[in-house]
Amino acid sequence: MSAAGAAAGAPAQAPAASSEPADPAKEKLYYDAAFDLIKAKDFDKASQAFSAFLRKYPNSQYAGNAQYWLGEVNLAKGDLQGAGQAFAKVSQLYPKHAKVPDSLYKLADVERRLGHADRVKGILQQVVAQYPGTSAAQLAQRDLQRM
Repeated sequence: MSAAGAAAGAPAQAPAASSEPADPAKEKLYYDAAFDLIKAKDFDKASQAFSAFLRKYPNSQYAGNAQYWLGEVNLAKGDLQGAGQAFAKVSQLYPKHAKVPDSLYKLADVERRLGHADRVKGILQQVVAQYPGTSAAQLAQRDLQRM
């Protein structure tokens, strides 16, 4: 997926932001502020904050986590489509990130809730096969046994 494709629907400020020098301290403050909105259970603002963070800092060390938490926030808001897209992007945009197994497991849960049972089994099998020994793989194995 091209960078332009990933930013589809995002304001046109993304190219300017990417020329900004990396500032891990500023990124952490921004990320922590978004995360604090989850703790406050303000899911609408948290969703906006994580989306803005990802537009501003797509290559941040916190971007994979921000993408994952965007999925969790959308799930909490009942936005299954948004949650599914956010969880799928973790593995697409940050394939080596530690949150990939968890995001795939959550994606399977979203697909189940959306009634896409045909997709659930494949995703769960992928988690078990590609991420053995993770808690997500253990949960996926349990879910597969119940199917």
